[in-house]
Amino acid sequence: MQRLAKFLTQILLLTSLSLVAYANSITLTPASSGQSLNEQVELLEDKGAKLSIADMSAPAVQQRFMPAHGKASVGQSPNPWWIKVTLSATADAPKQWWLEIASVTLLDLQLYLPDDQGGWQIRQSGERVSFAEGRDYPHRRMLLRLPELGEQPLTFYLRSYDPAGNSFPLKVWQLGDLKSQVSGENLLLGLIYGVIIALLLYNLFIFLALRDSAYFWYVVTTTGALLMILSMTGHGFQYLWPGSAVPFWLDRISIPALWGFGACRFTQKLLQTRRYVPWAHHLLNVSLGLYLVAVTADAFGLRAVGAWIFVLLAIATIPTALWASLKRWRQGYFPACLYFCGYGTILASVNLLLLRAMGIIQPAPWSSYVFPVAVALESILFSFALAYRIQLLKNERAEALLRADEEKGARLAQVQASADELQVAVDRRTAELKSANLQLSQQELELRHAAFHDALTDLPNRRYLIEQCESAMRGARQSDENLALLLIDLDHFKPINDRHGHDAGDLLLQHIGRRLREQVRGSDTVARLGGDEFAVLIGGADAQHYAEDVAERLLAELARPVEYAGHTLNVSISIGAAFYPLHAEQFAGLYKSADQALYQAKAAGRSGYAVFQPAD
Repeated sequence: MQRLAKFLTQILLLTSLSLVAYANSITLTPASSGQSLNEQVELLEDKGAKLSIADMSAPAVQQRFMPAHGKASVGQSPNPWWIKVTLSATADAPKQWWLEIASVTLLDLQLYLPDDQGGWQIRQSGERVSFAEGRDYPHRRMLLRLPELGEQPLTFYLRSYDPAGNSFPLKVWQLGDLKSQVSGENLLLGLIYGVIIALLLYNLFIFLALRDSAYFWYVVTTTGALLMILSMTGHGFQYLWPGSAVPFWLDRISIPALWGFGACRFTQKLLQTRRYVPWAHHLLNVSLGLYLVAVTADAFGLRAVGAWIFVLLAIATIPTALWASLKRWRQGYFPACLYFCGYGTILASVNLLLLRAMGIIQPAPWSSYVFPVAVALESILFSFALAYRIQLLKNERAEALLRADEEKGARLAQVQASADELQVAVDRRTAELKSANLQLSQQELELRHAAFHDALTDLPNRRYLIEQCESAMRGARQSDENLALLLIDLDHFKPINDRHGHDAGDLLLQHIGRRLREQVRGSDTVARLGGDEFAVLIGGADAQHYAEDVAERLLAELARPVEYAGHTLNVSISIGAAFYPLHAEQFAGLYKSADQALYQAKAAGRSGYAVFQPAD
């Protein structure tokens, strides 16, 4: 009886949950394209991030879901949030719908759709994956395809996590309607981008011409603001860094930090706070340090810490900059008036962004355009302020130039004469250094050649062979290829020296060296090791087989006589071969194995070829 009662209780609980889910179901009609879902979804804060999708079937978890009542932002929450959505469609409504999550800077978003086996399909989106991975259609906001809907309700879940500001405005779309909506949005945003980029390039050109640091910080500020707008609208993720997850130096902490850092330095330079408003200058220096701290915290994964630092900076830095501009304005500095007007618009827009990030104000379509418009207006006013500032500086410099002209004219002739003498001395010294460098280079080449080549045959020597062989072994080890080392010794060479003299022996060695080069490939190495001993290093996948062919040719070719002073000089050769890595994996071992093979060839009667055979 107890089991039966428990079973009936579970049935009643599941039935009641099903009825509640059905009651919260959003029914889509042909006119629902572009409809917001946040009025009818349910939210659950996952404190401690302990819940998984498998826990959603538990009645106790279902009872914790609360109606959203239009809420699309929960602010800077350290915990993930689960969003429960139940959709159905009328019979005359389209079956295929698209879900738009309009928070483009969300760190982590997971969509869980039911599959046919009673489980869940997981779709990862947000800034932790690339642009293409997080969307089913290339849209600047997160856009995911939903399963075909019918009259039977479909329940799915989203898991949202971003300590810097958790927002999830949800809409359903027909793709054609969304494309029409996007074209209008892109037109307005493109106009804003165009104004900001035009002013940025204009003032960048002026900076390059004047080298005035105020213009440089204006360019940094405007670049940071432009990147911030591109990040907020999603166009940055879509066009500038689409191939990977958003790195920390491009996320919603670092890019605003770049903008804020540049704005503080621009304020100091334009208003000359070091000289006229020292307390504001020091406070802005503290703000510069805090921007760096925020980025550092973000780099170490402390995203929430960086976000709260920004809240503190907004409370302290913006009023400080506005107060400094008011004071400079009262001192008769007109660029401060333009600065005050431009920064005032930024103050309003930034406060709106902070209120959205903290969840005090819910996201709305119009609010996403406030900051871009404010930045465009600020860029225009700041540009005017810089132009006026430059005019003031020009007037001050003009007076100084008039006073300096006479002194400059008197010194010009002396400077020119000194410059001419210096140029002559420089040209002469440059020519001497150039000639010395050429001689040193030539001597270096000659010394290097002498160090690595045999003077008689001009073949590489033993030192060169060792370096070449060790390098070839490293390459063969990486490419899984073979090497062959052939040691060649002339048979009966000493009697030629004794009978005909060393000149005859030298001539014979030169012929032998030339014939060796002719019988091997250009990629192989021929070296004279000393006396009448030579070596050939052969590489490549077919080194072992090719070495046998080379040995046969050398036995025939090097046995041909050489004419000297009416005499015929005849020698034969003995060849010993060893292979890498079959016989050894280091040069010393390979050389020793080849030398033993050479000994075996001579012991077998000379004028032959032998491959190293390890002792049993």
